[in-house]
Amino acid sequence: MNNLKKIFLSRKLYSIIAGFLVFGLAFVILMDQVIMPYYTNYNKGVTVPDVTKLSLEEAENLLERYGLRHEVLDRRTHSAYPANYIIDQSPAPRQIVKPNRKVYLTVNTDTTPVTVVPNLVAMSLRNAEIQLENHGLTIGSISYESSRFRNTVLRQSVAHGDTVARGTVVNLAISDGLGTRVVSVPDVKGMRLSEAQQAILRAGLRVGEIRFQPSREHTPNTIISFAPEVNELTEGEELLLIVAERFDAREEMEEGAIIDDSNNFPDNQDTPELPNNNEHEF
Repeated sequence: MNNLKKIFLSRKLYSIIAGFLVFGLAFVILMDQVIMPYYTNYNKGVTVPDVTKLSLEEAENLLERYGLRHEVLDRRTHSAYPANYIIDQSPAPRQIVKPNRKVYLTVNTDTTPVTVVPNLVAMSLRNAEIQLENHGLTIGSISYESSRFRNTVLRQSVAHGDTVARGTVVNLAISDGLGTRVVSVPDVKGMRLSEAQQAILRAGLRVGEIRFQPSREHTPNTIISFAPEVNELTEGEELLLIVAERFDAREEMEEGAIIDDSNNFPDNQDTPELPNNNEHEF
């Protein structure tokens, strides 16, 4: 016990603690004021020069003088530029960046770059647009035809797997969500909402607006009625559902269907057979 008191009352101990505190404070100041600013080039910036309309060699030399690196990101043809001249750059001219930043260059080429056309059939329109953009192709005209699965690609004007010049226009035929067949309307009265939705989708129809109605006679979340209450509809048409809820619940109206069947096929339903690309022409 006496030895512990001697240690805690020792000036040497307090000197060591004070030394650690001073060292720690000095280290924090050094990191904040010297090391980190040097590492991140704090308060330093370089204005990116405009290298468009310059040859690749001239652009490389200019960027090097500014303390910037470069990388050729893409090569494509442009009739307004000679071969091996810069068409575009990123970051854009006059932006302020850190020293040693890489500038990405798009260079004009005298040979037309090519790409392989992706298979777009059965994709959603949005995904097809992204794929065309990623492959350097141009989206052409979009026409709509009757087919059950809304906003999916039925045909493309250039067959997938073909090797074409980048920038080639690809026209698309898109499903409008309405089929040509007449289908039977399932009687979904008394079904639970989820069961009714699946039955409607399996029949080739779509779930439209869903309205909730307080009811003492019906189990909550079951179908009271639907509209139009007919025996047959054209494939892809919508049904409005009236769904029971607790009588003391506040009546609500929901805009649109709960299930979005635009990009998903119903359970136990095979993927639709879409036309062969080679059998149709625009």
